[in-house]
Amino acid sequence: MTLRSFASAVGLFLAAAALPACSPPILAVPDAAAVATSEWPAFGGDLGGQRYAALDVITPGNVTGLGVAWTYRHGDVSDGEGDIPSTTAFENTPILDQGTLYLCTPFNRVIALDPVTGGERWTHDPKIDLSGRYANQLVCRGVALWRDAVAAPDAPCARTVFTATNDARLIALDAATGAVCDGFGASGEVDLNPAAGEQRWKGEYQVTSSPAVIGDVVVVGSAVSDNGRIDAPSGVVRGFDARTGAQRWAWDLAPPDFDRETGLTSDEGHALGTPNVWGPMSVDLALGLVFVPTGNAAPDYYRGDRQAMSHYGSSVVALRGETGEVAWSFQTVHDDLWDFDVPAQPTLTTITRDGVPRPALVQATKMGLLFVLDRETGEPLLPVEERPVPTRGAPGEVISPTQPFPLTPILVRDTIDPDDAWGVTPWDRGKCREQIERYRFDGMYTPPSVHGTIMYPGNAGGSNWGGIAVDPVRQVALVRSSDVPWVVRLIPRESFQRERDADPDHEYGPQIGAPFGLRRDLLMSPLGLPCVAPPWGTLASVDLRTGAIRWQVPHGSVRDVAPVPLPLTWGVPGIGGPLVTRSGLTFIAGAMDDYLRAFDTESGEELWKGRLPAGGQATPMSYAVNFEDGSKRQYVVIAAGGHARAGTTLGDHVVAFALDAR
Repeated sequence: MTLRSFASAVGLFLAAAALPACSPPILAVPDAAAVATSEWPAFGGDLGGQRYAALDVITPGNVTGLGVAWTYRHGDVSDGEGDIPSTTAFENTPILDQGTLYLCTPFNRVIALDPVTGGERWTHDPKIDLSGRYANQLVCRGVALWRDAVAAPDAPCARTVFTATNDARLIALDAATGAVCDGFGASGEVDLNPAAGEQRWKGEYQVTSSPAVIGDVVVVGSAVSDNGRIDAPSGVVRGFDARTGAQRWAWDLAPPDFDRETGLTSDEGHALGTPNVWGPMSVDLALGLVFVPTGNAAPDYYRGDRQAMSHYGSSVVALRGETGEVAWSFQTVHDDLWDFDVPAQPTLTTITRDGVPRPALVQATKMGLLFVLDRETGEPLLPVEERPVPTRGAPGEVISPTQPFPLTPILVRDTIDPDDAWGVTPWDRGKCREQIERYRFDGMYTPPSVHGTIMYPGNAGGSNWGGIAVDPVRQVALVRSSDVPWVVRLIPRESFQRERDADPDHEYGPQIGAPFGLRRDLLMSPLGLPCVAPPWGTLASVDLRTGAIRWQVPHGSVRDVAPVPLPLTWGVPGIGGPLVTRSGLTFIAGAMDDYLRAFDTESGEELWKGRLPAGGQATPMSYAVNFEDGSKRQYVVIAAGGHARAGTTLGDHVVAFALDAR
């Protein structure tokens, strides 16, 4: 059962008279002309992904005065039922540079907007192949910006917007006009597909996250279909010359001793079935490093004699931006068999310890663990220890006897037994108890099994691609976590197709080349609710100097998966990350209801929520505009287009909030 099934089931169980939507007021466009804007030049706010806005126009004292300043609609949405077989998820965070907002739609159209009015300045349509069945839906999380230091400021492509597409092209556009940069690649684009190897269908290989730019090199990873086959397309990460599109380097994530003469490779020699880098990357210009979060090797839940391919799997890896050489790597999961790949952007910040500032990297994970590393060396700044874990796996499987655990609290629950069974009636609680008793669970790293293994947290637990926000002054990380158990069952090859055909309304993965396919379901009661008590989604503040949790509160309600006459803020699963401001506000959408919320960064108190026209499965950004009359207005912008697979409200909206009085 997927999150979309969860949404539907909760709706059937709790549906009642709908509450009024209580939309925020619509604000007037300022009369005075804009003269300057603050910047949000990268997906994560800065190249290190702190998602911190050093702004204080909107404060805890006046945040209740927020209203809708403008709304833009792009039109690119699909529920998979019409001519476009793939569904959409609008996960974009716009960037802002020199007074223009840049964003991309799920169909990979790039759009430039006026930050004051939301008016369209230009649009570029790469005309991607919409006939494919994209494994990770149609998604474009962001674009990247590069300034040519040697070009005249008004020269074509002196400022370049880079975007990577679902059909795996890297495209360069003039930031001023939207025209393609003809000198880049072939007519402004580079085809990423050939080097990845054979694709069994259009959409097995795609790019969903924004490129990273370091110096004059633009770096791009890829998203490869999970659980399809052992020889899946290569997860190769490549660096291209930002002016010409010529490939500078390629790193394919194979182990250092990989034999390219006998191993599975693409025609260009890149190893197949490797981990890949589908999440957002970070950059440290001073160190000359690009930090990449890696997934696990193919397929997710069985590796057999291919454990060596996990060498760089589920890791944070620092690459030298000029050459692609590995500077250091830190593995968050050894020999990952749980789909615990590192999804979140590595967040770069400075932490003061014993009066000494330390360049740090904070990595959020699906396990609800935060790793805090020295970003120069990869060594832990907060202690990490290796702990014994279960090693009894499927026949032929090799299991790591230990896993790394930071000596800090876990942000999600990681234990479950029959006494933890939850339900709204004794009947469904009893059914949950029966399931927990039936399946194997020996802790977070219980290996997948033919009998069926509870994964808690599961592959959608903890933090996902939305990542965290860091307040560098308060020295805290704001972390959004999902907390629901899953069941994974390995199915012997000889019976896999028969079972899949007989009961297709579940999630299956063939894992071709392995002796087992798999089935994956949420651990749910017959009434469609998780078998553990809420909250199923939380927002937390973590002290980065000690790892201590300062506060943790439920995040999200059942409002839009089940209209009910009671404000059931149980905390729900979600996708998307937070934004933190200097004034002490944390903004976040991401839950399965259609709201953008503001929390007090110091206390965790919810201070405001603004109604969205669709699901806000994205991470907000913020900027300020100075006007010629001397006034200043701060905007908070969120993509509200929903997430089809999560079952949230679909749409095509970009919504900007601001205060009425400037």
